[in-house]
Amino acid sequence: MAARRIPRWMIWTGVPLVLVILLVIFWSWDWFIPLAESRASAALGRKVTIEHLHVRLGRVTEVSADGVRVANPDGFPDDPPFARAERLSAKLDVMAYWHERAIVIPAIEVTRPVVEARALEDGRANYEFSTGKPAGESQPAPPPASPSAAPRIGLLRIVEGQAHVAIPKLRADFQMAIATRDEDSDQPRIAVEAKGTYAGQPITGTALGGAVLALQETGKPWPIEMQIANGPTRVSLNGTLQNPLELQGANIRLDLRGPDMGLLQPLTGVPIPKTPNYQIAGMLDYVDGRVRFRDFNGRMGNSDLSGTITVTTGDEKPFVEADLRSRRVDFADLGGFIGEEPGRATTPGQSTQQRREVARNESRGRVLPDDPINFPKIDAANVRLNYRADSIVGRNIPFDSMRAAMEVKDGAITLHPLAVSVGTGQISGDIALTPQDGGRLHARADVQFQRLDVSRLMQATNTFEGAGRINGRARIDGTGKSFADILGSGNGEVTLGMSGGNLSALLVDLSGLRIGNALLSALGVPGRTTVQCFVGNVVLQRGVANLRTVIVDTEDVIVNATGNVNIAREALNVRLRSDSKSFTIGAIPTSILIDGSFRNPDIGPDMTELAARGGIIGGLAALVAPVAGLLPTIQFGTGEDNRCESLVRGGRPARSAR
Repeated sequence: MAARRIPRWMIWTGVPLVLVILLVIFWSWDWFIPLAESRASAALGRKVTIEHLHVRLGRVTEVSADGVRVANPDGFPDDPPFARAERLSAKLDVMAYWHERAIVIPAIEVTRPVVEARALEDGRANYEFSTGKPAGESQPAPPPASPSAAPRIGLLRIVEGQAHVAIPKLRADFQMAIATRDEDSDQPRIAVEAKGTYAGQPITGTALGGAVLALQETGKPWPIEMQIANGPTRVSLNGTLQNPLELQGANIRLDLRGPDMGLLQPLTGVPIPKTPNYQIAGMLDYVDGRVRFRDFNGRMGNSDLSGTITVTTGDEKPFVEADLRSRRVDFADLGGFIGEEPGRATTPGQSTQQRREVARNESRGRVLPDDPINFPKIDAANVRLNYRADSIVGRNIPFDSMRAAMEVKDGAITLHPLAVSVGTGQISGDIALTPQDGGRLHARADVQFQRLDVSRLMQATNTFEGAGRINGRARIDGTGKSFADILGSGNGEVTLGMSGGNLSALLVDLSGLRIGNALLSALGVPGRTTVQCFVGNVVLQRGVANLRTVIVDTEDVIVNATGNVNIAREALNVRLRSDSKSFTIGAIPTSILIDGSFRNPDIGPDMTELAARGGIIGGLAALVAPVAGLLPTIQFGTGEDNRCESLVRGGRPARSAR
């Protein structure tokens, strides 16, 4: 019996049907994994692998990738990778693309992502991406998509995300938990919790922002709340951003508090000398590439502080501009700028360690600050600072107000000018500090003394009184790690002068041991003597201040000071010698010796010098001769130098008649 032939139509229809059935039975979206990995690797510039790929077709098609891994760059271990996720899902609106050629992604969800952000000791980091080319290839990146082709994304959800950050340069190693919260909003908000170490200090923090994808919406304020505790430093942020991706339209309040502003440097990148405890609050924004902490107010120790700080980034070093003001400043709070422990033992809010350091500083034998000048990492940023203090308070401080303009450029510090008022006069000058090898600073100072109010100077002694105005100039050049080192190795010259005025009788009579007047003055009985002229010239050579010419001409005595002051050793070796212009009952004709240390000077008569000296001092011409050479270098007020000229004329020997 002949075999039956299969109809041709069955072959033409049956074979494709079988093929379709087989395709449906054995179909796997995993076949497209190589294509997806290639596209993702090209976009990130890093090898991307996927374990499984799933697609659920429909008007809104859902694409899911399981076991997604983003590799580390070369030079880092393969495991753990930079990032991995249990699942990455995205919904695609097919009809929107069909009708509008628009890429619309209604939702993205990332399940249990883990990021391992690491940096090596040499500065290389696995979180720095070279995007736009496939891993292992050097072909040029494709041109960026046009703004019109940018996808429109609806919601982003992160489920149980984690991140580990380890950066040796920052001494940072902390864990973060990252997730989105639906709460009462129609868009889930991003929440972050952190715990670990940063800058070698324990760090904990929480942050709650708006919806991640709402970052793209410029017309709707994006909320942000953040609290960070880094060691003893506390930082709080609260407010909104109109354009989060550009950091524009900020309405954010920033609160800072802690025991020392110097601890803010790792968080801000701004070098700040050591300070006492502080609490400051102001507004934070970002304008034209500059971060501004503006209109802030607060306190630092016993001082108030306000102003605006602007930080410009993008160059090799940040550029910091600060305009600061204090209505009332305690001079002790600025001790960190010259190497002293800032604040006092009585400063409110000081930590136990700070009180201990202040007590040690006050009890030590030295007077001049010998701790290294505390400009931490002065080459970390370029700085321009303007500071004004309306009122200065402090023990034995004759300063009334201060203004300073400081510039730091490539580690070199310039104060131009630094000016402090003393009564109706002021001390002003230019100071330059240049870093040297071994952590030392080379200092040059040129200072003018302009009509310094003697009454204000004497008030600071709490003992003496006086009146008059002092003028003069000082030039100092030295190198060292501390203020004491710089002066202790320095060279320079100081010239001062005063014409007219008066001084407490105690000040003058102690130099001649006028027992009666000194006793009355010590008991508070007013007693002054008129000053005809005062001229002082001190030369600093390798840290030793030699009293070349120091003369006080009063209405009835002339006081001459000789000797030297060893600044490096803080040792005194000064002799005061007075000569009466007339016979005075109760005067003991002998010199006064001042020796010992700055902290504990010894003052007493030279018992070996008891030779009687009556009337005007012999050889007065030799004593006052140096005054004639110094007068032109002292800028007295109009007509103020007449009395000093009289002293010179009076001390000149009479010319023989011709």
